Amino acid sequence: MKFNKRSHTAGELRIQNESNEVVLNGWVNSRRDLGNLIFITIRDRYGITQVVFEPTENNSELMELAKKIRLEFVISVEGKVRKRPAEMVNSKMETGEIEVVAEKLVILNEAETPPFPITDKVDASEELRLQYRYLDLRRKEMQQNLLLRHKMYQIVRRYFDSQNFIEVETPILMKSTPEGARDYLVPSRIHKGKFYALPQSPQTYKQLLMVSGFDRYFQITKCFRDEDLRADRQPEFTQIDVEMSFVDVPDIFEIVENLMKILLSEIKNYDLQLPLPRLSYDEAMEKYGSDKPDLRFDMEIIHLNEIVRNSEFKVFQDFHEKGVIGALLVKNAAHFSRKQIDNLTEFVKKQGVGGLAWAKITEEGFTSPISKFLTEAEMFSIKQEMNANIGDLILIVSAEKDKSLKALGNLRLELAKQLNLIKPDSKPALLWVTDFPLFEWDEETQRFYAMHHPFTSPKIEDLDKLESNPGEVKARAYDLVMNGSEIAGGSIRIHNSELQAKMFKALGISDEEAQMKFGFLMNAFKFGAPPHGGIAFGFDRLAMIFAERDSIRDVIAFPKTSSAMSLMDNSPSPVDESQLKELHIKISD
Repeated sequence: MKFNKRSHTAGELRIQNESNEVVLNGWVNSRRDLGNLIFITIRDRYGITQVVFEPTENNSELMELAKKIRLEFVISVEGKVRKRPAEMVNSKMETGEIEVVAEKLVILNEAETPPFPITDKVDASEELRLQYRYLDLRRKEMQQNLLLRHKMYQIVRRYFDSQNFIEVETPILMKSTPEGARDYLVPSRIHKGKFYALPQSPQTYKQLLMVSGFDRYFQITKCFRDEDLRADRQPEFTQIDVEMSFVDVPDIFEIVENLMKILLSEIKNYDLQLPLPRLSYDEAMEKYGSDKPDLRFDMEIIHLNEIVRNSEFKVFQDFHEKGVIGALLVKNAAHFSRKQIDNLTEFVKKQGVGGLAWAKITEEGFTSPISKFLTEAEMFSIKQEMNANIGDLILIVSAEKDKSLKALGNLRLELAKQLNLIKPDSKPALLWVTDFPLFEWDEETQRFYAMHHPFTSPKIEDLDKLESNPGEVKARAYDLVMNGSEIAGGSIRIHNSELQAKMFKALGISDEEAQMKFGFLMNAFKFGAPPHGGIAFGFDRLAMIFAERDSIRDVIAFPKTSSAMSLMDNSPSPVDESQLKELHIKISD
């Protein structure tokens, strides 16, 4: 099949191209047959152009061929550009001032009727879109998401190159070192009964690169975790991985902040003011009930423990010493109905707390079901502490510290959603959350786990607590938060084998287990490891935020479902018995 290559893209032609002879290649986006006239639009990833087929004495074959055209046919059209009549100009199309009068048509490939229209805001289920992802990706909004992602890739690479970082590829087949999420395992055909793992992160490799003397490393890399999925998680995901030698926390902050400033400037035309605000983990939890607080709106948690210390209200009595009695001020929300407040009560109960106390500030004063348990002085003090005015609503949770803060944090986000507190034009809100606990306790297994990973350095002033009180040790760890999502996390690493051994001991990892899992790293440290630290960005999540989407699946070309399935190619899928035999694997019931 012979056809001429395009002279222009379908989004390129303008009024200055009038009278030009052009060739367009693409897909049929729309079709109108008016009898004597046939109008189509031809689409490629650059845009859409209208093409008109007009009958003449010598083009009957062309008109007959044009009548066969249907949506999504792949065609090549040759013709002359002409100006549209003023009343026919389409201001919604970038090419709307012109059209191409067809002189030649080649149908390169016919197409069946697609299972959903190739349009933006398509009314089709996500399952159907994922099943026919190659069609979904023809839609303009999806192509814009991937073009945005491409642009972000280029900005990141240019920036790190300008800062003397080198890009190094690390292995995809590596040693299994399960500590946290489950590994994806890859059986070895050659080494019977042995397995590789797909990397959850290039953590050990980038530390080895520091030992090797590559003082500034970055990589845009695939990582894999076999974990329960959410809208912002995938079994395979992309990281911007960064590591630096001879640095401390401020050096890493400076590198990351300048990258974010450039990204926001080039992608969003927004001038990010530096340095970014910082909150310790404890401050973030106490003020916002979250280690990734959304600062696009106000509404801090106010602690009332001291004010209600002597209250007769039993719920307050139970937790004023060993829990948190926290409150949120909802401005101008005294109009909330009893049903609305009951719904909020049910919401916090699902967070694991007993209920929700409330008070409205009205012309009559402090109106609340719990007023009978409070003195006038206590009600006045609550109002003063909350800085509440007439028309405001106060919502109070009383529970164990962790449960209370978590419930208040989630309630804060729910109220922001219900009251539309986050506007479409809200400025990006970025901050650092620092000084995380080094460990978190797991009740089920009755042991400590590393909150970040086992190579995170404790704060120097807390070293003496590693053995005596590990739950109190703070880490030299930090997360970068944007609009209520963690977009990057990192730490200063342990760089000597003696401290690393103490860390393993605190985690309940024996010397034998540590040697088996991490011996290669520990041995490397014996040959002179520099102080080093780094960070890793969740690139998919970052792209999702920049694209203003609700799911990372919308910014990944071929994502999995929430159950880790690929509906397009039906993976994971069974394999031949012969393949299993080669790998020394037998499937048991």
